[in-house]
Amino acid sequence: MQMRMALRHEQEVVQRLSLGLAAHIAQRSELMDQAGMRELEVRALFGQLMAVNPSVEVYLLDEQGRVLGHDAPSGHLHRDKVDLAPLKALLAGGALPILGDDPRSASGRKVFSVAPLVVQGKPAGYVYVVLVGEQRQMLADDLASSSQWRTTLWSVVLVAVLGMLAGLVAFYWVTRPLRELTRRIQSFDIDAPTELPALPALRGDERDELLILEHAHAQMAHRLGEQWQQLRQQDLQRREMVANISHDLRTPLASLHGYLETLAMKEATLSVEERRRYLAIALSQSAKVGGLARALFELARLEHGQVQLQWEVFALPELLQDVLQKFELSAEAKQQRLDASFPQGLPLVRADVGLVERVLTNLIDNALRHTPEGGHVQVRLFAAPDHVRVQVSDNGPGVDPALRATLFHAPAALGPRRGENGGLGLLIVQRVVQLHGHDIRLLDTEQGATFEFALPRAKPAG
Repeated sequence: MQMRMALRHEQEVVQRLSLGLAAHIAQRSELMDQAGMRELEVRALFGQLMAVNPSVEVYLLDEQGRVLGHDAPSGHLHRDKVDLAPLKALLAGGALPILGDDPRSASGRKVFSVAPLVVQGKPAGYVYVVLVGEQRQMLADDLASSSQWRTTLWSVVLVAVLGMLAGLVAFYWVTRPLRELTRRIQSFDIDAPTELPALPALRGDERDELLILEHAHAQMAHRLGEQWQQLRQQDLQRREMVANISHDLRTPLASLHGYLETLAMKEATLSVEERRRYLAIALSQSAKVGGLARALFELARLEHGQVQLQWEVFALPELLQDVLQKFELSAEAKQQRLDASFPQGLPLVRADVGLVERVLTNLIDNALRHTPEGGHVQVRLFAAPDHVRVQVSDNGPGVDPALRATLFHAPAALGPRRGENGGLGLLIVQRVVQLHGHDIRLLDTEQGATFEFALPRAKPAG
């Protein structure tokens, strides 16, 4: 609409400025006489006018609108008659712009200037001037085409630049989460894991692969951090255990070496009684070293999965009575009371008899060593829906609360009273109970210490 209005405005300006051009030509020139058109004068005049102003084309018309004279090159004239209605409208002062026929176009219409031609007082035709000639139209079309190409080219360049900028902005925002994830992955330090940002919960049908990747990385980092801390803790515990076992080995070995060296160097001066006493001490220290070595070997086999359980169904009270008999003499020597209590009809258990015996032996031995003379050690059995619970209690000094967290992880937790097995008894007990699908724990009691574990019940036959 704006282009059409601009075109009409331009046509009106051109037509209004050149409105008297045809009248000027008609008044100043002798184009026709009584014999008709003066062809030579017409062509010469029209050629001069078009040379001075190439944008106009001048035609001589008769009273019916037929073209009598022109200066168009051969083959350029496509009409031999012009419609007189627009000419009469212009002469009558009609509203501009008024478009008339273009003789050099089969259907084109252009603004024009017109004046009647009078010969000896009689109407003889019209001077018809097309104000936007063929050459001007061609030049204007070329310039418009060139301008259109430039506009199109600049538009393409602008669109490409804007598209590139929009693409860069979109790429920046789309890849921002990926860059953030990359930064977190690169900065992840397993020795000092950083707090990961809270992520929204994943939906079951989540399709955002980047969000899924962020969740997977967060979970992996969390698991790696936990596992690494566990490994470091286990490594620290192993180092402590090696140091403690080394100390426990060094003491009896040094004593054994000292007494044997004394026997070798002073054999001639020692009495029979002294030699027997030295030999007894040496044998006792040798037994401690042997017991510690056996405990270490057994713990290593349990931790590395080299122990295969021999599942059997048996009555736990009978096994408990056999174990208690092994400690009767040592308990009587310290005036300690050792007894067991269990309900009648206690269900059978399914477990490895040899390993369960080792568990009971270690726990009762540990209780007797930490119970003062005249103390009391009690073993109780309880039935549960799917297992049988075992409690071993004493009325000794109990376990220091500060040592409870590491009681089943490091022999150092028992302090200087770790016993002949270097404090490895509770570690062995824990591994054996875990092989049976349960765990051992230290109960909170007002006096002494109470250890509790469970064994699976045997399924009824049939």
